Amino acid sequence: MFDASPPSLPPLGGSKRVLLLGATGTIGMATAEALSAKSHSVVALVRDKAAPEHQAHLKRLSSLANVSLIFGDATSLQSEVAERLCQAPIDAVLSCLSSRTGEPKDAWAIDYQAHSDLLRWCKYKRIEQFILLSAICVQRPRLAFQHAKLAFERELRDSGLRYSIVRPTAYFKSVSGQIDRLRKGKPFLLFGNGELTACKPISDRDLATFLTNCLSNPIMFNRTLPVGGPGPAMTPKQQGEALFQVLGKPPKFKSVPPGLFLRMASFCKALGTFVPPLKKRAEFLRIAHYYATESMLCYDQEHGEYSEESTPSFGQDTLVDHYTDLVRNRGSADLKEHAMF
Repeated sequence: MFDASPPSLPPLGGSKRVLLLGATGTIGMATAEALSAKSHSVVALVRDKAAPEHQAHLKRLSSLANVSLIFGDATSLQSEVAERLCQAPIDAVLSCLSSRTGEPKDAWAIDYQAHSDLLRWCKYKRIEQFILLSAICVQRPRLAFQHAKLAFERELRDSGLRYSIVRPTAYFKSVSGQIDRLRKGKPFLLFGNGELTACKPISDRDLATFLTNCLSNPIMFNRTLPVGGPGPAMTPKQQGEALFQVLGKPPKFKSVPPGLFLRMASFCKALGTFVPPLKKRAEFLRIAHYYATESMLCYDQEHGEYSEESTPSFGQDTLVDHYTDLVRNRGSADLKEHAMF
């Protein structure tokens, strides 16, 4: 294992050479574009056999100015990949890497272990700065991926490196998954009355800008930074109403009891002994219940409630603008394994 003293930390300024992980995801792609636009030099570590849906992102990454690709595995930095990464000095690491499913084994392998190994490698190579894309839901952890993320957050804070831990609220993509249902005339599905939770969704572009700012803005150094998009918090019912309005359709809702997810999770867990894939399904259902009952806002520990006022806003892109763009361009939000409907 790597063993080295943390580097001295002079103020950063000017363009940087940044190692970017998770660049084939939607946030990672936007972050590569934002870094390139600011004239930073980007080394994007991507897998040799990227999923088919990521091939277009690889092509876009290759076309960006100041961006080079290194093919390898983020979980194996002690291999030859590490040597190829360090042919020139790296000033900072920016990780948008995250487990795909949230299933415990995957979460601890990616959200924790891969990042922990990466941090040791950073110390060994005397890289000065580490910017981590985390999630605001770790404030009240009940799920494996939340505990895995928190475990690495603690290691990063104690590392001696200059760090920024960014905890965004909901992404535009995550609150756009029902647009195809509504186009087909189906109702917008709500949990309970649709007002159990609220969030301040942030666009990929605005979040990428926020992450890029962490490279050089001293106010953002050595801090955990929750961030939401502009405007007031929105409940799922308000999101549905906005989407119906943009589609030019009268609102039509159907209520789903959140407890249904837990009952289904218990059923899948019980059968998981005989049908192993159902164990993973049970964890997914627990994740679904969490998001159906917990707001993606800053949590006020003193008062025991979520607070819109204490959730910072950033950027210019609004959710209504996003919905309008999706409708105009006949777009959709493919959540893949994260889709609930």
